[in-house]
Amino acid sequence: MPELRIYFRHLFFWFIFMEIKKKNLAEKFNIISEYWKPKIAGELNDSYVKLAKIKGEFDWHHHKNEDELFLVVKGKLLMKLPGKDIEINSGEFIIIPKGTEHKPVADEEVELLLIEPKNTLNTGNIKNDKTVENLEWI
Repeated sequence: MPELRIYFRHLFFWFIFMEIKKKNLAEKFNIISEYWKPKIAGELNDSYVKLAKIKGEFDWHHHKNEDELFLVVKGKLLMKLPGKDIEINSGEFIIIPKGTEHKPVADEEVELLLIEPKNTLNTGNIKNDKTVENLEWI
């Protein structure tokens, strides 16, 4: 029985110090006012869960060592790839493998949830005025 008491004691302290809570996507997206400026909404293992609003065209780029997941929460995203374009609608996602050139395009506002390694720079192999090096938590 002492092992069981120790287990529950550890479990109790884990819940006290490691707060588990839900996040509301609509509330989080309401905080975001700028396009192409991703925010961190959570972390999962060695990755961040990021939220972003986008509109217009981004730059062609790739990520040498990181895969990226783009989940369209609202709107329609066009992902340009060498040789083809893929349309991603609300409720759909696409995974861009590391090293793949891509260019996100949104004719109208799109709300995105991204999952990518913590060291992923939004502009990948290029640095310009759209590069966000210090991500903000929301």
